[in-house]
Amino acid sequence: MTLSTRRGIPGRLAAAGLAVLIASACSNTGSGQARPVTLDSHLLVAEGVAREVPKNAPVAETVAGMTKFGYDLYAISADPTKNFVLSPLSIAYAFGMARAGATGATADQIDQVFGFPPKGPHTALNVLSRELVTIDGPPPTPAEGTESTKDAEESKPPLVSIANALFVQNGFPIKEPYLHTLAAQYGTGMRALDFTSPTAKEQIDTWVREQTADRIKKLFDQLSPGTQLVLANAVYFKGDWKYPFDPQGTTPEPFTRADGSVVQVPTMHAQGEGEYNYAATDDWQAVELPYAGSDLAMWVLVPTGAAGPGELLAPDVLAAVGHRLAPSRVDLSLPRWDFGSNINHLLDPLAKLGLTDLGNFGGISDAGLLVTNAAHRANITVDEHGTEAAAVTGIEADSGPIPVRADRPFAFAIVHGPTNTPLFIGHVADPADTAGTAG
Repeated sequence: MTLSTRRGIPGRLAAAGLAVLIASACSNTGSGQARPVTLDSHLLVAEGVAREVPKNAPVAETVAGMTKFGYDLYAISADPTKNFVLSPLSIAYAFGMARAGATGATADQIDQVFGFPPKGPHTALNVLSRELVTIDGPPPTPAEGTESTKDAEESKPPLVSIANALFVQNGFPIKEPYLHTLAAQYGTGMRALDFTSPTAKEQIDTWVREQTADRIKKLFDQLSPGTQLVLANAVYFKGDWKYPFDPQGTTPEPFTRADGSVVQVPTMHAQGEGEYNYAATDDWQAVELPYAGSDLAMWVLVPTGAAGPGELLAPDVLAAVGHRLAPSRVDLSLPRWDFGSNINHLLDPLAKLGLTDLGNFGGISDAGLLVTNAAHRANITVDEHGTEAAAVTGIEADSGPIPVRADRPFAFAIVHGPTNTPLFIGHVADPADTAGTAG
């Protein structure tokens, strides 16, 4: 089994959810042999295996677990008085890649928190990307300075992209079976970076911007110099309504906030009493807004009883909505919205959900890895024409504390931080020699 590089790839990993972007991947020899990553700035792929087309994948079980996980994370992360959005799909892909190399208690806890099937979610996530993704490679970035001609265009089918990436520190050994899983199931190879250099963060952020049509600018606020590995996922969606709202019909309307205060917001109105799929109980109303040319739709769930909006995202409620939806004549008023949410310390809510052991990743490397940080960013825009949304999830791992052993002659300096003024400087040649001490 050999590894090779793909040169000439313009500043990004050639990886996305459905596209056959790893034309050749690694064949699994059954060996746990690790290959050191030493090819800075080049995509590293392995030879011999194409992206798999799984059969009998546990899709339903994986989706059920993802739905419950999304609600659980939402319930402990969202402030009911503030806008909030997250992508359970993006987080599941990132931790699915981590699960591919997890062992022992770490593997068990990831499966429990995410509801992954016992043999892992990899084939199911592979199938989902094939079902969902509609474009090869990154989504197009809107041209700057061009005026929208949306009113003159016909509604188009949605653009959906799912991209996965593995960034590895130069020289850090990665096991070949792990590379096989990422190539065969997640459609990605790996790229070597120098995480001690500021350019490493910029290279990752460049990938994030390209995979989200520039909607998300960065993944982590900062990277530790001790980082050995970053797993990343990006999900992008842009869909036109099957039944667009007339911008001329958008008017300021009152919206009652969670605290009871009222604000005037631009509110869209369905053209006449349009026919939508609709469901209701004593506690909620639900309307399905389909996207053109696809099976994708947005469900708008409005509480009508004592329950808050967050409770309507519970898996049993979503299941009830799906079963009850039926064509109805609906007079729909819906505000426009445009906002984003960040979970900069994703490990904190995950720990509350039961994921506390993140130090067993022997399937990735024998060098030892400990997940030290994870982040999730998402945003969404909804207007008269449709919806655009993006999300990224990143997992940062290092090989434990960076060893510093002052067991040979070393220098020291006492400095004033803001100005770097050296108050004292010197070196220690022999700590046992106390000659010339004060006094």
